[in-house]
Amino acid sequence: MRFLRNLRIALGALFHNKSRAFLTILGVIIGVAAVMMMLSIGTGAEVAVTEEIKALGSNLLLVVPGSMTASGIRTGGGSTTSLTLDDAQAISRIPGVVDAVPSIQRQAQVIVGERNTQTSVVGTSASYEKVLNTSVSEGNFFSPSQVERWERVALIGATVKDNLFPDANPIGKTIQIVNGPRRVSFRVIGVLESKGASGFVNRDDQILIPVTTAQKLLFGVKNIGSITVEVSSPEKMDQVSTEISSLLRLRHNIPKDKENDFTIFSQKDILGTLGSVMNYFTIVLAGIASISLLVGGIGIMNIMLVSVTERTREIGLRKAIGALKRDVVLQFLLEAIILSTTGGIIGIILGYGGSLIIAKIAGWPAVVTPLSILLGFFFSMAVGLFFGIYPAQKAASLNPIDALRYE
Repeated sequence: MRFLRNLRIALGALFHNKSRAFLTILGVIIGVAAVMMMLSIGTGAEVAVTEEIKALGSNLLLVVPGSMTASGIRTGGGSTTSLTLDDAQAISRIPGVVDAVPSIQRQAQVIVGERNTQTSVVGTSASYEKVLNTSVSEGNFFSPSQVERWERVALIGATVKDNLFPDANPIGKTIQIVNGPRRVSFRVIGVLESKGASGFVNRDDQILIPVTTAQKLLFGVKNIGSITVEVSSPEKMDQVSTEISSLLRLRHNIPKDKENDFTIFSQKDILGTLGSVMNYFTIVLAGIASISLLVGGIGIMNIMLVSVTERTREIGLRKAIGALKRDVVLQFLLEAIILSTTGGIIGIILGYGGSLIIAKIAGWPAVVTPLSILLGFFFSMAVGLFFGIYPAQKAASLNPIDALRYE
């Protein structure tokens, strides 16, 4: 009964100042909604990219130039240029390897008449179509002979087609790819089947060209950026990885006491690294969003302190007619918790709706987990409890006689 009486008093005080109560919980609403949306963005992006990697198959190895440690400095894979086309051909001859796909990737400007776009240009081999599970919706993929002859042929993604050929059939048309001072004309021979945007990756926004053409004519480099290795079965992944490492060390003349100048990743390694990175990303986003929730809590404490000052005579009167210290503490704590919890519930609803909107715009799934909902709710309640303790204690510590004299 004592609790219900204090609850009625707390609700009455809040309804008496509805506008102020709403403005007070606005900070909590924004904070909880922001945390919900940031968690949803982080989790959704991780799910989208993970599915993209899994779709490539469980029997792929990725070889990139650069060791995780080079000359005592942790550089990370891909930080040096140590792989060549000959390396890819040598790897393809290892028992248990179905194929090895070399690739080199750069951002470049693509021009067609008065239209132009900035996109990713990937130089690769004819095996890319099968190993990377890629198909064409129009035209044909380039052949091994076209790769050997450095032919200037290209396959464009669906997004590139929409940007450069919105109302025309691109097959047989000429595009110009600009890389610094180099401007090379390519004949479009195919359009890649649409994969759609997934997380931070848009496989529709790319152009594929023969790797030899990319090296010799467009980018002017001898090395390649990576080698994707298809293994005959997942059971042979570790064995093939060890043989690739031994082969490349021999080909690159690496002494026994030196680190590799390359790194080999399996799908498991990539997913593990991705999970760690995305977890940090989500934590950082949620941490930034939590600042607004902290500001909302400070706002609650500020308004509660003002309320204590305004209701000093009321507090003195309650204590004079027998209200205990814990009754006053409970009353003001209930007010703070009601404010923060109400803000939390509204924030969860708005955060969920905002997550759906962001997901639709960004092109990745909205993942709102029960954990994030419970986290938002209990975090908002904790904010009210934490920031309501000091005003409640201050109210309860007032001397009844001094409070009744307060003007």
